[in-house]
Amino acid sequence: MLRFLSLSSGSCGNCYFLSDGKAGLLIDAGVSVRRLKRILLEHNLGLDSFQAILVTHDHLDHIRHLGSYCKHLRKPVYTTGDLRIALLNHTFTMDYIGGCCIDLPEGSAYRIPLGEDIPADGCPSVRYFVVPHDATQTVGYFIEWGGHRFFLMTDAGRVTDEALSFACKADSVVIESNYDPGMLIGGPYNHELKMRICQGYGHLSNDECASAITMFWHPGLKNIFLCHLSENNNTPDLAFAAAADALKSIPVGNGMTAKDLTYLQALPRSRPSALFDL
Repeated sequence: MLRFLSLSSGSCGNCYFLSDGKAGLLIDAGVSVRRLKRILLEHNLGLDSFQAILVTHDHLDHIRHLGSYCKHLRKPVYTTGDLRIALLNHTFTMDYIGGCCIDLPEGSAYRIPLGEDIPADGCPSVRYFVVPHDATQTVGYFIEWGGHRFFLMTDAGRVTDEALSFACKADSVVIESNYDPGMLIGGPYNHELKMRICQGYGHLSNDECASAITMFWHPGLKNIFLCHLSENNNTPDLAFAAAADALKSIPVGNGMTAKDLTYLQALPRSRPSALFDL
């Protein structure tokens, strides 16, 4: 059984942990090594509980502490060729990432080795897909591990057909539900920033996330986690309600809806979530 933990999810920092109980992956590096160690320890886990790091893109809330991870932890960092070049030239990562980066293949899955004592068929199979966002390159991940199919897409201006195709096969989905349109338009941000967020290369709104759920939901989907909620333009209640309404709109028979079959959770922004059994 896979376990999932969000250490932080929002513009204050992003970092996610995925484990089969024997080994683990970290996705993004938006929290400090000290905080990472403290949160893992709260679940009786240590820094040796993950063996590799995946990176979604090169915005600071996702890579702020990646250089420190490479310096102190020396874990391999898996990403795309374009992102590797960007990270080698980024002020926050350039000094320490050179010996850690490994390119994932384009268009195919890659089985990430997690140690000599873990056989290849016990290691996660990882495939990335590109999504529109105003970074050098932004990717989501589809991970198959221990019979579970895990999908993560954060910081996306829209949901692509490729992303939908992977979400339609997933047992657990982590998807951005960043802003409420009314709060964004009526809020304090300047016009340029508002347009950057909502015009296809920024973030997904609650409504866009809800619409995507109606397209990718299937009876085998066990969990949906809403990530990267805006502090200024959203609330957990609004994000949850939009996604819950989408699930309730999908009938599954016997008076039940998709909401009765799928666990839904809005991930906290600046504090860790529970450790979920997927």
